[in-house]
Amino acid sequence: MKTTTLRVRTGSRETVVDITPQCEQFAREASAGGDGLLHVFVPHATAGLAVLELGSGSDADLLATLSQLLPADNRWRHAHGSVGHGRSHVLPALVPPDATLPVLGGSLALGTWQSVALVDLNVDNPDRTVRLSFLG
Repeated sequence: MKTTTLRVRTGSRETVVDITPQCEQFAREASAGGDGLLHVFVPHATAGLAVLELGSGSDADLLATLSQLLPADNRWRHAHGSVGHGRSHVLPALVPPDATLPVLGGSLALGTWQSVALVDLNVDNPDRTVRLSFLG
């Protein structure tokens, strides 16, 4: 198995960050043009990964939906940090912290409009780590 770690700066606001190019590059290099599986994992209790279309408004729609499902208010029992921080700890139950993607001929076998995105509602932690692991 080959593995690497990405550092992703998400900043101080809710965001969806496209990490597809980094995943593609690692898959190409790690697979040496072969087939296998790319596992993507976010080792954080307050972030997740989504495979979805980006750039067509879907990222904003996802954040709006999560805002409705997980409001940034004082209802959360897990209460430290910014108002509504507890919702970030519920996020991985809805947007999981991992994804496993097929690699064929050295390329991610994503659908035409699919991208790999880091989803982060936690405004208290602007820096994230993403672990990429390739199994041939």
